[in-house]
Amino acid sequence: MKGRTILYTGAAGGLGLDTTLLLIERGATVIAVDNDPAKVARLTEAAAGKGPGRLIVSTADLSDLASFRTTLDALIAEQDGFDIVINNAAIYPSKPFEDFTIEEHQRVQRINVDAGIVAVQAALPAMRAKGFGRIINISSITISGGWANLSPYVASKGALVGLTRAWAREFGPDGVTVNAIAPGAFPTDAEKIHPDPEGYDRMVLDAQAVKRRGTAADIAHAIAFFAADEAGFITGQTLHVNGGWVMA
Repeated sequence: MKGRTILYTGAAGGLGLDTTLLLIERGATVIAVDNDPAKVARLTEAAAGKGPGRLIVSTADLSDLASFRTTLDALIAEQDGFDIVINNAAIYPSKPFEDFTIEEHQRVQRINVDAGIVAVQAALPAMRAKGFGRIINISSITISGGWANLSPYVASKGALVGLTRAWAREFGPDGVTVNAIAPGAFPTDAEKIHPDPEGYDRMVLDAQAVKRRGTAADIAHAIAFFAADEAGFITGQTLHVNGGWVMA
C-alpha cells in the first residue's frame, strides 16, 4: 500500500475503523469520509502515530451528491487522484416495506449507491491515466436471502453487486479492477436494530459454519487483499465474508 491514495467512505464506522488503520499501517494515505463526529474522533485518536501512511478526514455529506463531487474534485487536485476507492458508507433504516415512502427509498439509494457512483466517476480519469485502479464495493449478506424490513437497504446492496460486474467489464482494459465484499453478520451498531440481541447472536452462530462471530479485522484483511497489487487478475467478483453462512 505504500504510496497509494485511498478514498474510503464510511471509514470511521464499525467495520471501517480497523480497515483504515490496517491500510495506514501498510503505508497508504487514507481519505476517510465520515460525518459522525464521535466516530471520526475515535478514528483520529486511533490513527495517531500508526504510520507509515497517513489519515485525512473529510466530513462530506453523501446525501448531497453535488457537494460531494465538489469535495472529491478538490481532494483529487490535492492528492493527484485516488488509486483505490472503497464504497462502504451506508444507511439501513428498518421497517415494513409498505411503511417506507418513495423518498425514503431514494435516500437509501442516494447514500448507499449514488454516492459511490459519484466517487467512481470522479476517480476514474486519474486511474485510467495511471493504468491502475482498485474499486471495492461493500455489499451485504442480505442480498443472498433477503431480509425482512430492510428492502431499501437490500436493493441498494444488490445494486452495488450489479455495478461491480458492469464496471469490471468496462474498466478492465484500463488496468482498473472492481470487486465487491459481502460481509455477513458482524457485531456493530447495525445490529442494534434487532429487538432480541441474544437471540440474534444465537441465530447467527447456528447459521454459520465457523462458530464465532466475525470481527472487523476479518473485513479489513479482505479489503486489503482486493486493494493489493497482487490481486490484479481478480475482477468482477463478490467475496462473501460470513463464516460460511452463505456459500456462493
